[in-house]
Amino acid sequence: MMTSAEIRQQFLDFFNSKGHTIVPSAPIVLKDDPTLLFTNAGMNQFKDYFLGNKKAPYNRAADTQKCLRVSGKHNDLEEVGVDTYHHTMFEMLGNWSFGDYFKKEAIAWSWELLTEVYKLDKDRLYVTVFEGDEKEGIPKDDEAFEEWKKVIAADRILLGNKKDNFWEMGDTGPCGPCTEIHVDCRSDEERKQIAGATLVNNDHPQVIEIWNNVFIQFNRKKDGSLEVLPAQHVDTGMGYERLVRVLQGKQSNYDTDVFTGTIDAISKIVNKQYKATDDKESIAFRVLADHIRAISFTIADGQLPSNTGAGYVIRRILRRAVRYYYSYLEYKQPLLHQLLPVIAKQFETVFPELKAQQDFVGKVIKEEEEAFLRTLDKGLKLLDNSFRTAMPISDGVDSDFHAQLSGEVAFELYDTYGFPLDLTKLIAFEENIKVDEVGFEVEMQKQKNRSRSASVLDTDDWIKFRDKAITLSGVALLVDGKEIETKVPSTSVIQYRKVKDKKGEFYQIVLEITPFYAEGGGQVGDSGVLLFDENELIEVYDTKKENGLVIHFTKKIPANLNGSTKVEPKYDVERRKKIAAHHSVTHLMHAALRNVLGKHVAQKGSLVNDEHLRFDFSHFAKVTDEEIAAVEKIVNEKIRENIPVVIKEMKKDEAIALGAMALFGEKYGDTVRVVMMDPAYSIELCGGTHVGSTGELGLFKIKHESAVAAGVRRIEAVCGQAAEALINEQFELVRSLRDTLKNPKDIKKSIENLLTENASLAKHIEGLEARQLVGVRNELLQKDQIINNITFVGEIIEVASADALKKLCFDLKNHLHDHVVVLCTNIDGKAFVAIGISDTVVAAKNLDAGKIIKEHISSLINGGGGGQKNLATAGGQNVANLKEVIEKVKSLL
Repeated sequence: MMTSAEIRQQFLDFFNSKGHTIVPSAPIVLKDDPTLLFTNAGMNQFKDYFLGNKKAPYNRAADTQKCLRVSGKHNDLEEVGVDTYHHTMFEMLGNWSFGDYFKKEAIAWSWELLTEVYKLDKDRLYVTVFEGDEKEGIPKDDEAFEEWKKVIAADRILLGNKKDNFWEMGDTGPCGPCTEIHVDCRSDEERKQIAGATLVNNDHPQVIEIWNNVFIQFNRKKDGSLEVLPAQHVDTGMGYERLVRVLQGKQSNYDTDVFTGTIDAISKIVNKQYKATDDKESIAFRVLADHIRAISFTIADGQLPSNTGAGYVIRRILRRAVRYYYSYLEYKQPLLHQLLPVIAKQFETVFPELKAQQDFVGKVIKEEEEAFLRTLDKGLKLLDNSFRTAMPISDGVDSDFHAQLSGEVAFELYDTYGFPLDLTKLIAFEENIKVDEVGFEVEMQKQKNRSRSASVLDTDDWIKFRDKAITLSGVALLVDGKEIETKVPSTSVIQYRKVKDKKGEFYQIVLEITPFYAEGGGQVGDSGVLLFDENELIEVYDTKKENGLVIHFTKKIPANLNGSTKVEPKYDVERRKKIAAHHSVTHLMHAALRNVLGKHVAQKGSLVNDEHLRFDFSHFAKVTDEEIAAVEKIVNEKIRENIPVVIKEMKKDEAIALGAMALFGEKYGDTVRVVMMDPAYSIELCGGTHVGSTGELGLFKIKHESAVAAGVRRIEAVCGQAAEALINEQFELVRSLRDTLKNPKDIKKSIENLLTENASLAKHIEGLEARQLVGVRNELLQKDQIINNITFVGEIIEVASADALKKLCFDLKNHLHDHVVVLCTNIDGKAFVAIGISDTVVAAKNLDAGKIIKEHISSLINGGGGGQKNLATAGGQNVANLKEVIEKVKSLL
């Protein structure tokens, strides 16, 4: 039996023999494609070639691509682990033709590889072709049908509809018919009873698709119409895990050696045996074996777990895994990080980036596990209690569920305990309880700081004047290894489009040649102006890269823009110089950090603009003041040495041999751009803008150092004019302090004496206030009333702070039985209220101080607040209604 590694290699060797260039996998985390969070298909890294934005450096390619599908259109998360063939991260084996071969060769090679190399039983294979779509005027794919008839019986060629056999990149863009290859893995007895053809594309777990050949022929426009592409392409994808399962004769992907090593490691850790059944324990094994791959490879490619965007997707996957081992494998401590050595070793030859960062990735995962485990038990108990009181669902409505969990509880689990909504839904589903998702979204919207920040774009079709790729972008010209400033006296517009978002309307313009630098590698995009031949000046407020195009953002376009309109692009030179300075000093600082802290330091993110730099790096301890001083000393020494900044283009292997640092998670071509600041000190692969020599940086100063995430620290720093301004600002602050303190000899000692004196006075005042509150308490005890056998105290009093109201409520509790207390005060024109209710009244009368505040009091004082059943507080702007507050609480009795 072939191993999974041998199966992968045979695929690559086969297509290499057919003239394909074998290319490495792109990172699983996407950088320059706003339409996707992750690489979700093998074709993602080739989109530029299909869109015509770039010419491919080869006509044929093959690879194995790391992919992730857990959100959006391709969302398989809920099936992962429950069935035997869905995964979060998976490998996609693919072969590609860019305007070269088409259906004839693609189909013939697919059949040759599967039946002659892999020796699959021909009688178990079925294929599908596109049946056509009358509404869209797309005919049946007769060409593919005829090619298949050459190798397979006609009754095994099945017609598929648009849903199954017409592939589209998105709502717009390249698309075309596809032909799928399916394999019937059932026993001979089962195959005799039911024909395999009837089970194709019907979700049968043993009759599965393993390969899809897409023939890209059309471009889908915004109005839904199709236009024929000038060049035809082939885009194929074969699920590696499914292929291995078929070739190894297994009934489940998890029974193959892609996963058995991880499952064995889990078994040893939890001291349980994997039984390969459908019970919760077996599902937990499969969930962990799958999820650890997605978690570890995305972190290795640069995406840390977080509360937004792609980072939140990874956190959701990790927390789903934690819940499974906690609940079903009865393992109550971090587990996932213990699996990392197994995964790193398994993939070190095909995806070496994980092995290279094994310690860092492991520590990040462990800290994420520990953080969630601290709240998981409390969250599960809250969920269990909530299930008991969940609202019953009427018969005939959502018959699969017997009750509904409120959106408020689901949001509390998310907000307080870190439960992603899909995790709450998963646990509720196991109890046949539905989650009120609408209610959850209402609560989510109320909390603005957690609401979605991404704006929805309405993008028109590109209006194209010609098809030509960008030939120059900002920093592409090199002379004798040194970068020279780029001048573009005149060029023209290739294409433009109008875009709308919630802020308004703007335009995106693509020029034939541009000196503008597009945002990338942490460096912000250029701003500037476009001077059109009608002498119309239009501001460019940002420049970004999308699918290989350099896009200039403007608020307007010339009235008569066409393909012959000439334009002179001018970027903001002074702003660019400041940005370049902060980028160059980032390289110097990176090298200094590795010298001071250790070689484990690696860049994990950066922001470089004209005002400052922000640099995230791997390190598991706070950077001390002494270490910061050492880094500053090294960098400023390199600045004073006035080292020439040498920029060269060379082969990637040559650059790595020189010692150039390549960033994990970046996609590099065969030829790379190398930035050197003393070959013995700093050599990095970089596409950004830089100064000519380090002396231009002037001065370097670190402003802040902080934690960003588990194992990641952040430094904010400045250089040049920004550093000079910072030093002047700090010097002025010190001078002002000296003046305020009457020019003491030792300013530090003087401030320490003031702090000591202030603490002493504060303690004295606290004692005086405490004695005052005793007097106020005694006065309040003389003003109690009995209402329906409840002692009521309600007064407007004078106290120094809102906290004093709470202290009085606590104090009165020790002197009253069966009581309700409402105390109000006016502090500097603002209203403050505290309500205290004894536990006996809470239980007997079903009164809740927190609810009273929210439902009755907040609106009266034009404010808000809350708390527990026996004590709650509120603050507001309206002091005129404090008497009404007391009467309102009194009326509730």
